[in-house]
Amino acid sequence: MTANRVTFCRLAAAPIPLTLLFAFAAQPASAAEGATGDDTAATVDDAAAQAEGGSYGGEIVVTARRRQETAQDVPIAISVVSGDQIDNTGSFNVGRLTQLAPALQFYSSNPRNTAVNIRGIGAPFGLTNDGIEQGVGIYVDDVYYARVASSTFDFLDVAQIEVLRGPQGTLYGKNTTAGAINITTNQPSFDFEGKTELSIGNLNFKQAKAAISGPLSDTLAARIAVSATSRRGTIYNVTTDRWIQSQDNIGVRGQLLWRPTDNLDVTLAADWNRQAAVCCGSVFVRTGATQRPLNRQFAALAAAQGYVVPSTDPYDRRTDLDANLNAGNEIGGVALRAKWDLGPGTLTSVTAWRYWDWQPENDRDFTGLPIVTKSQNPSQQDQFTQELRYNYSGDRFDFVVGGFLFHQRIDTQGTEQHGAASSRWTLNPSSALSNDPSVLDGLIAINTQYLKNTSAALFGQFSWKLGDRLTIQPGVRLNYDKKDGFYQRLVFAGDRSPVTANLTDAVSLARLGVFTPQEYAPSFSDWNFSYDLTASFQAGREILLYATYAKTFKSGGINQNGVPQDAAGAPLLAAATIKPESVRHYEAGVKAEFWDRRGTLNLSIFRTDIKDYQANVNNGQFGVLRGYLANAGQVRTQGVETDFSIRPSDRFRAYANGAYTDAKYVRFVDAPCPPELAGGASSPPNCDISGQRLPGVSKWAFSFGAEANSEASLFGQDGQFYLGYDGSYRSNFSSNASPSAYTWVSGYSLSNFRAGFRTDAGLDVFAWVRNAFDKNYIDQLFVGPGNTGLITGLPGDPRTWGGTIKARF
Repeated sequence: MTANRVTFCRLAAAPIPLTLLFAFAAQPASAAEGATGDDTAATVDDAAAQAEGGSYGGEIVVTARRRQETAQDVPIAISVVSGDQIDNTGSFNVGRLTQLAPALQFYSSNPRNTAVNIRGIGAPFGLTNDGIEQGVGIYVDDVYYARVASSTFDFLDVAQIEVLRGPQGTLYGKNTTAGAINITTNQPSFDFEGKTELSIGNLNFKQAKAAISGPLSDTLAARIAVSATSRRGTIYNVTTDRWIQSQDNIGVRGQLLWRPTDNLDVTLAADWNRQAAVCCGSVFVRTGATQRPLNRQFAALAAAQGYVVPSTDPYDRRTDLDANLNAGNEIGGVALRAKWDLGPGTLTSVTAWRYWDWQPENDRDFTGLPIVTKSQNPSQQDQFTQELRYNYSGDRFDFVVGGFLFHQRIDTQGTEQHGAASSRWTLNPSSALSNDPSVLDGLIAINTQYLKNTSAALFGQFSWKLGDRLTIQPGVRLNYDKKDGFYQRLVFAGDRSPVTANLTDAVSLARLGVFTPQEYAPSFSDWNFSYDLTASFQAGREILLYATYAKTFKSGGINQNGVPQDAAGAPLLAAATIKPESVRHYEAGVKAEFWDRRGTLNLSIFRTDIKDYQANVNNGQFGVLRGYLANAGQVRTQGVETDFSIRPSDRFRAYANGAYTDAKYVRFVDAPCPPELAGGASSPPNCDISGQRLPGVSKWAFSFGAEANSEASLFGQDGQFYLGYDGSYRSNFSSNASPSAYTWVSGYSLSNFRAGFRTDAGLDVFAWVRNAFDKNYIDQLFVGPGNTGLITGLPGDPRTWGGTIKARF
């Protein structure tokens, strides 16, 4: 068997900048996954190809700055994960990607209520509010995905993922203050190629993937890819006799590449993805004392109705939720991308339309009692984006200039309905009404809301080489944002008679204490100017030093889920809009290669100061369906990150990545109080949590792994036996917007193993086990509504095991 050899090349007529190119020695070069049909292509020993790239280092080509460069030459903190590494480690969505990228955080109670953060910032922790932007941008083949729900879908025919850390506004269409996840899919090729993959495992896990590509004519090529995943849930619902938290995903992606000349590529892409999981619920974890009277805390309320939780051990994975559960999630869209090579530069246009359809059913009382019998907020989104940019590369100057237009419309129809157990649970037991189920049984709030969001921007970045070593790179962005919204909440009694604010009888007042009608139409518009400056210095042939300063912003927003009310029950319109975040970012780093480029060591230090941080707060009452947004005074995140990889020989490779993140509220004097300080008649309306940690952020996070292989022949096929290990560790973190003694999630480590045989002809068969030591851990904790002291949570996946077979042709 020949030694590993890697040759990377620039495909001048590729439809988008090539990100990472592998091929098999036994195949035509153009059959490499991700190839675009040029006569020149990469070649690499096939056995190494399936493990090369990503965390294992090597010369990886990225498009982080909208042009092709090796990752070690880019003065940006960046983690790169290849498509093969995604397949081999089972990291088939953003949630699992966190085990390979320590600075990335992902939390999801359901697809809509998902947060993707980098370095502890990006989106406020908690329930989603449509009226604000995401701080972490998700891009697929240059198309911005506005709905964070897209991060819960399986990756589909991915060539490479780049996780960019720090503000990304002067190179990318949508301004993002925390970073970006840049996903590149495999492109159509003018030589026939294909791949297929099938996995099975315990918990009835089944996953199938396939892709095929080839020419339709001398100027037209096509590619189609499909993926399907299903798995039994991990939590057993004793009430419905069903397993919940299941997986049920299917996705299809098709692309047509038209290449009329050598300098023009036009790609039309369409995709459709659907989830139909039995989801989403939680399990009982604990109770904690609040400031409520004892007869209004969980133990007394449960005893009054003879209620006993199915288990007090969350790792029994048993729940008794009585409301219907559903997480119907569908996204799709069409994109037209044109790339015209004009000689000294390249003009790129990306036009896209996307939609999102969310059909949920939830149990928001977190118990088996009919307290809240229906809780759902179906949403429909349409978005249109247009990006136009010009890239120029010269001996001394490089620059990118572009414009971006974004328009989004979201419509939501919310329903929350109470049941027969609500009166006794929700109303003060000292009131006779608490013993009358009809007071709240059938009480329903119907919400209607929409958001119209328009954004336009001009952006650019200039790179000036001051000699052979020093490069100065300034960037600017001018942005305009406009948001118009509408929110209406109508309240009806069980007999469907309206419950209005002017009613004064005792029953109506009790109902109004749960749901109060509201209607308002918030609006926000603003111009913002941001800029950054990066200086990089080539200290040696294999050492790059860089430093960055960025002054940027996160657009202001509007509250789309209701706002607090004054003593008269009128909405506080001052809370209907929130101010933009003002962000100052500082970063310095070093990227080094050693041992004839068989090893890499990257180090970055950073600090981000955010004024008017957009926080998600909740007053704990049933009547606030989704909490509301508010500006915290100031937030700061700072830390150190390192990425290390080594490949001493073709037979062994290893990596270790780490992140120390110190993220805290510098000043937040009017934050919601944690449950132990809330709920009493004399409890403060707000608490000062200045100096405390941001939610969802582990101070320490690591990922590490290795793979060893040995040449062998099996059934007449030359190849390699291999054994791989991937591990991760995260220290404890807070799972509540205001840190609480009851919602700290303990740190944990996970270990994954794989072993198999891959042939020179492209066949790979391996067995795998994830969470090999069956570690019990919690993904997320939730504070139950009403300040009763109930804490529920989502246990992480138990040990899973199975096998995978892959083939390429």
